[in-house]
Amino acid sequence: MENLENSTDCKETVSPLNNSGSTVNSTVSGYDGKAMGFVLVHAGAGYHSESKAKEYKHVCKRACQRAVDRLRAGGLALEAVTAALMELEDSPFTNAGTGSNLNLSGEIECDASIMDGKSLNYGAVGALSGIKNPVLVARRLLSETQKGKLSAGRIPPCFLVGKGAEQWAISHGIPACPTEKMTTKFSLSGYKRNKRKMELAEQVETKRKRQLCGHENDFGCLEPVGDILVAGEENNSACLDTVGVVVVDREGNVAAAVSSGGLAMKHPGRVGQAAHYGCGCWAENARDVSLYSTAVSTSGSGEHLIRTMLARECSTAMQAENTHQALLEAMQNKFISSPFLAGEDCVLGGVIVLRCCTCGEAQRSEDIQALLVEFLWSHTTESMCVGYMSAQDSKARTHISRLPPGAVAGQSLAIEGGVCRLGTVSD
Repeated sequence: MENLENSTDCKETVSPLNNSGSTVNSTVSGYDGKAMGFVLVHAGAGYHSESKAKEYKHVCKRACQRAVDRLRAGGLALEAVTAALMELEDSPFTNAGTGSNLNLSGEIECDASIMDGKSLNYGAVGALSGIKNPVLVARRLLSETQKGKLSAGRIPPCFLVGKGAEQWAISHGIPACPTEKMTTKFSLSGYKRNKRKMELAEQVETKRKRQLCGHENDFGCLEPVGDILVAGEENNSACLDTVGVVVVDREGNVAAAVSSGGLAMKHPGRVGQAAHYGCGCWAENARDVSLYSTAVSTSGSGEHLIRTMLARECSTAMQAENTHQALLEAMQNKFISSPFLAGEDCVLGGVIVLRCCTCGEAQRSEDIQALLVEFLWSHTTESMCVGYMSAQDSKARTHISRLPPGAVAGQSLAIEGGVCRLGTVSD
């Protein structure tokens, strides 16, 4: 671990990696200040059209600013990560909270979870309807678990689903919000388009079965029906997935959170990785000076991420010396080539990862507080929109990461990231 001076210096190493491992580097810097902390957010791994790039980047900037405002006000990581995720949930351009994908019944059912690296407590909700900000319910569940046992010695829940989750939220003062108020023109048009595709697909399948049974001799030349999740379709909200946030505060505490509306046209009651422990997010403070604190948030195909527990796998990988190489190997060996996904030929997902340590003189001095923060993102999808900002920066930086030219989504990956050195002098 390197010695740090009293400064803020963020270096972004843009490193899209395919099998050739090519890299491109650039540098940015912040300004000195008393506040400390860092936030990294993502608006989903999937497909982000150029025509809406401005909107995706803008919501990431707003989310970063919300987190930094809390950090500058003295808030800890858990507060900052909640504030940022609420901003992402409130955007009509993300598949979380307002604007979420509709299920087969035309309803919104959301998943969310949050984890505190200091206490290691976790809260989550799955298939939740009628609540504008699912992360608020997950956060409240986490908080309630810290209060100890319920009456008659009952263990408080940390993960609730469906109607029970909605009732619990309302009983704890979180206001209800009907589906029609959370549905946008964008999500509704996507639902109607996907419903037509499903109906056409069913008609094609019915005719195919009739022909095979000899009931119909003239099958005709029907066009094949495209998948509902079509990467690159300009107005397809289904190509965007889970949003997430990772934060480190002035004390070196980390927290992570994730929220999703799930797959378009999913079966009612389906719960994706955003709610599952070790799959949607992970946060863990270092328990020893030789270890790093880590925070991870994932996005992509929920079933793939659940079966590989990618969030926790990436967190474990971040204890290695070389973060880029460690994340590359984790994404390749624990995800794309995972034995748990042996039957899949297109493995879709993405992660944002943060690791930090108190370094050098800061470990021995009470007058200087300094943190070394390394942050990365990686994805196998066509693109992933991210934003990041330190509490000492004047503005957030945003970026839409894309696979290298010629790379195949679900089989190749991109990795980018950087380093941010944070420091303040106490009075």
